[in-house]
Amino acid sequence: MKKTAVLKQLAALGTAQNRKVYGRHGVQDTMYGVSYADLGKLKKAIQVDHALAESLWKSGNHDARVLASMIADPARMTGAKLEEWVAQCENYILADAVSGVASKSAHAEQKMKKWTKARGEWIASIGWNVLTSLAMTENDLTDDFFEEYLGRIENGIHSARNRTRYAMNNALIAIGVRCAKLEKLAIATAKRIGKVEVDHGETSCKTPDAAPYIKKARAHVKAKLARARARAKAKVKAR
Repeated sequence: MKKTAVLKQLAALGTAQNRKVYGRHGVQDTMYGVSYADLGKLKKAIQVDHALAESLWKSGNHDARVLASMIADPARMTGAKLEEWVAQCENYILADAVSGVASKSAHAEQKMKKWTKARGEWIASIGWNVLTSLAMTENDLTDDFFEEYLGRIENGIHSARNRTRYAMNNALIAIGVRCAKLEKLAIATAKRIGKVEVDHGETSCKTPDAAPYIKKARAHVKAKLARARARAKAKVKAR
């Protein structure tokens, strides 16, 4: 599929209502106002097309860039290309979209370490979003690795910029859900941090209270594991 054809589809799918909604969420770039449901359908139809993704990104259109993040091939994302895309993010919706492809790339850990130290709101947010993804993924990263970031979150969250605070709070939750040891450490960290204030603008979005959220999520994980063990045990008995 060519860029011109995709842009025509995006233009046809956009609505004034969605443009208004995205505007309330901070999108000021040129946009069509395409719903995530329709973007998801386009992603499913296109699958992975890295060349198209790069072409769509260059268009500068918000919807096209979100779709580009969805269809880009993480394996082909160079460190330089990630830096380019991240530097051009000007709202949290696009930052979240780029976080997805960045977290799946071979540069995820390296870039996360750099971006979480950035002063820019969107770059730093992407860094913490990538850390959230790393915490939620099975990998070789140690508990000590994540424990270090608990300290950084505690020391820096209240002085961070608005959406960066939200991303840091999400990272705190993800680290706490990773395992039993980190659950205890993250909950203790969350209690010392206290309430995290984030201005969500003219939206109904809220910032989750980390400590109870971690407890609830860990309980869900434990219940899921218990069900899996029960199913495995039942299969053994049935043989």
